[in-house]
Amino acid sequence: MAEVKHQVRHKSESEQVIERAKDFWTKYGKITTIIAVAIIVLGGGYLAYKYLVKEPKEQKAAEAMWRAQQYFAQDSLEKALKGDGQAAGFEKIASQYSGTDAGELANFYAGAISLQLGDNNKAIKYLKEFNTDAQQIQARAYKLLADAYANAGKNSEALDNYKKAAHEFETDKANSSEYLIMAAYFADRVMNDKKQAEELFKEVKKKYSGSSASDEADRYLAQMGIYKTDEK
Repeated sequence: MAEVKHQVRHKSESEQVIERAKDFWTKYGKITTIIAVAIIVLGGGYLAYKYLVKEPKEQKAAEAMWRAQQYFAQDSLEKALKGDGQAAGFEKIASQYSGTDAGELANFYAGAISLQLGDNNKAIKYLKEFNTDAQQIQARAYKLLADAYANAGKNSEALDNYKKAAHEFETDKANSSEYLIMAAYFADRVMNDKKQAEELFKEVKKKYSGSSASDEADRYLAQMGIYKTDEK
């Protein structure tokens, strides 16, 4: 008899759980459904964008880059930049495939080529658009952008970007020290900002002690009449 009572009581508890579930669904069922559908739609939308739009676009952009990169390697700069009538050049790739990795890299190539061809304004346009998490390449882009600004007579912007180049990826000591020397030299010889030049040369000595860049900084400081510094 006790066993039968236990079974009845257990059944009653189960029914209570079901009733509570029904109450919850009655109160919140509609909004729960909406949230669930939204998650599915958003998730599905992201997956659709990724596999039906983004990845195919990346693939097409990478394929378009191949020919332009070949022309660049062959020093056929105009064809690399403008295309050959059949294959797109870096300018078109940067515009057509904006938002892709290849399109981003096309900005770098287009800026570098425009700088070599003497079109500083176009070089500035493309190099300002370029952005990457690859710090060594980003540092190089800042350096090229500084060159373009310097050629265009925009000295303040040039100096800012030489310093950005120097500070972007300091683990690369060879290039970072070179960019910092450039910044210091530019401040001294072009902008006649002796104070800032001195600070930058001293920064070279502090960060790159014992390197050829440090020796070069010593020579420049000596030319400025500074023979002793507190930097070790």
